[in-house]
This record gives sequence, structure tokens and C-alpha cells, in this order.
Amino acid sequence: MKRIALFCLLCVLCDSVVQSAFAAEPAGITVDKEKKAVIVDAKVAPRKLANLDQIYPIEVVACFGAPKGEKAHETLVTIEATPSEVHKALEGLGLKAGKPADVQNEKPAEGPELALFLEIPREDGSKRKVPVSQLLLDIKTGKPLGKAVKFHFTGSELVKPDPNKAETQYAADASGTLIAIFPVTAKTVLQSTLSMKDEKFVKLERDKKILPNEGTPVKLIIEVVK
Repeated sequence: MKRIALFCLLCVLCDSVVQSAFAAEPAGITVDKEKKAVIVDAKVAPRKLANLDQIYPIEVVACFGAPKGEKAHETLVTIEATPSEVHKALEGLGLKAGKPADVQNEKPAEGPELALFLEIPREDGSKRKVPVSQLLLDIKTGKPLGKAVKFHFTGSELVKPDPNKAETQYAADASGTLIAIFPVTAKTVLQSTLSMKDEKFVKLERDKKILPNEGTPVKLIIEVVK
């Protein structure tokens, strides 16, 4: 009888440990509390989708791939991690989300400032950590986006999937957008300081000299600015 009770207790403890592990780090997300960073598994995104007749300028840093991602045709990298889980991971670092940009009233994005990097594999097996701003080039000038553009933890707007019900949904989970460069959507977790006025003139493409081939696994690193 004691053996049975002990066995049951061990089963309960094991189940609890497994559940805690999954709760601590959802699939595709790693939290480094010492470095104040959230690391998200990603892949270099395709720039031409089969269902579209052209290549669109990049307007988001990370989102779900096609066909789930609303911005899959204009993203730097694709992810599988759920945006709301990244939101929770950032909160786990002690951050509180601000507000997405209010385009109509020309109010910029609000929230804690975050630095973005991609960890890129080299041919010799080593890794290279590159600021995302250096990977996005102005199509006209060929110059990188640069350090002047900041990214903020805004959090996503909430939407009602059913207008007849009170239930709301974290909109970024529906759009699949994690990081927007321009405030083209509030269905995202991060936005930059660029405005919709900037979007008319700043057209971005990735730096093919630095980024590896499409589909290559990389790490998207989101760090708290100290």
C-alpha cells in the first residue's frame, strides 16, 4: 500500500515539474533574466510569396509565416511563438506594456524601450549578433535604418472575435505580428518610433550580404535597454 502511495506521489510530482517547465518557457521562447532578454526562435523569411505577383518592402521585423501571418509578405523573419507568450515573457522581466501608436492623433508608440538583434550562424559554426537596424536597408540610399529608430513594448490591442459577446482576444495572436516597424497595425507587441508619414518615404529591404539564405534558423533577441 505504501509503495502504491509513493508511486502516485512521484507521478504527481513529475507531472507538476513538467507542467512548470512548459509554463516557464513556451515553445520557441527562451528567457534570460540575467541578461534581461527574451530570445525567440525564428527563420529568415521568404521575400516573394507564391500567391503574390511582387515583392513588398519590409514593414515588420517578425510575424507568423504564410498563410497565418497577415504581414508574412513584408517581414524580415518568421516565427512560430505566439505573440502573447512573448508579451508574458517581457512582463516576466519586470516590464509593463505601454500603448500602440495613435495614428489618427499622431501620438507615437509608448512603452519600455527594447533593443533588437538577430543571432546569425556563420559558416564555421560560430554565431554573430547583429542589430536589426543594421539589417534593414533603405531601398533608395542603401543605408541601414540606424540607431535613431527605437522600438517599444507597446502590447497589442484587444479585439472582439464575436461582436455580440464580451470576450476579447489578444489581437497580435490573430494577426501573427510580433514587431512592427511602422504603425500600420496595432495588432503587434512592439512598435518603432517611426510614423505613418515615414512609411510613405522609407522603403526597406534586408541586407543580403549579412543575412543567410531564406529559411535559415536564427535567433531573434529582444533586450531591455539599460
